[in-house]
Amino acid sequence: MTLDTLPFAGGFQEPVFEAQAVFRTLMDCMARPGTIGQMAATVMPPAPLTAAAGAVALTLCDHDTPVWLTPTLKASPLPGWLAFHAGATVTEERQSARFAFVEKGAMLPNLCLFAQGTQEYPDRSTTLVVEIEGFEGGRPMVLTGPGIRTREETAPVGLPDMFPHFWTENRQGFPRGVDLVLVAGDRVLCLPRTTVVHVKEA
Repeated sequence: MTLDTLPFAGGFQEPVFEAQAVFRTLMDCMARPGTIGQMAATVMPPAPLTAAAGAVALTLCDHDTPVWLTPTLKASPLPGWLAFHAGATVTEERQSARFAFVEKGAMLPNLCLFAQGTQEYPDRSTTLVVEIEGFEGGRPMVLTGPGIRTREETAPVGLPDMFPHFWTENRQGFPRGVDLVLVAGDRVLCLPRTTVVHVKEA
């Protein structure tokens, strides 16, 4: 496989069934924030995007969903891969993006820079798909809110120290705000804007 052929390879082997499975996992995790879902993805997106994040992209993105990419992802063959397999186009404007992808190790932009939706159409916001190192061993956080019976705890590795502050700001305009999909390896955890995040005290 060469750089010239990379955009045409690596899609779902069984597009309908695999996309449905990924979609169900995402919807279950979005309905139950803090729950970790498992991805059995067969896709092979261009590096540095990983298979699970690539599966999310092919499941959610299409010709009606402009995508924002970090500079590293934009400079890779990923834009062509998304265009060929999903019909999705890349936008320079964060406010125009329906989905945004941040690879592992990249700087997470301030969430308020992305489309927040409107009071009438809060769904016209950006969903960020952010790759991190893992869900254990980082700064412990407590999650509460709709879809969580009492509380959930997670300790993601790879989010910036300012993330709790970013997330508090994100919730201040509710029902406006962005939603977040965290991907670590083949696992995924969703944070809809309804979720309250607190740093766990020692």
